[in-house]
Amino acid sequence: MEAQAAETRWRTVDIVVASIIAVAFAGVFYAWNNLWNALESFALPWRAVIYGIWLIPAVLGPLVIRKPGAGLYTELVAAIVSALFGSAWGLTVVVSGLVQGIGGEFGFAATGYKKYKLVNALVAGGLSGLGAALFDLSVYYGDTFSAGQKWTYAALVVASGAVVAGAGSWALQRALSRTGVLDRFPSGRERVAV
Repeated sequence: MEAQAAETRWRTVDIVVASIIAVAFAGVFYAWNNLWNALESFALPWRAVIYGIWLIPAVLGPLVIRKPGAGLYTELVAAIVSALFGSAWGLTVVVSGLVQGIGGEFGFAATGYKKYKLVNALVAGGLSGLGAALFDLSVYYGDTFSAGQKWTYAALVVASGAVVAGAGSWALQRALSRTGVLDRFPSGRERVAV
């Protein structure tokens, strides 16, 4: 029982690294927010194909930290910092980050936080995208989209979440692991021979 509690207890290094991931992606979000707005002429729901970048902390956090709550923590902190940077969507990004982080958590919670394979990352990214799509459709686009546009938007955000956030985070974690920077984490000790 004590060994299991030690596996779920967050260490200082877990908090620091999760926070670094979150702040780094908040900077990425700032640029991505500008790209999203610049593509305004590229009509919604189609620009949702690039949505997955906003979901990466919800998947990368658990892949690196491997503790319950890592996806929620990294996505929420990234959203808070993004709001502080001056997000065009104001404080609603914090609620969005909360929803996205919870969605990402489910991909790993479904296995009791014991499996961190590509399939878990794909599911986590897709579920984070589902949460994001439901939030966006209820807050931003519910009155302006037709039923077909809503389904298209949701499908694109979920797919972008699975591919960009899920597969992308999995590939990023493996690449970081090969460098040795994650050696203090179980994810870093699973290095693949090159």
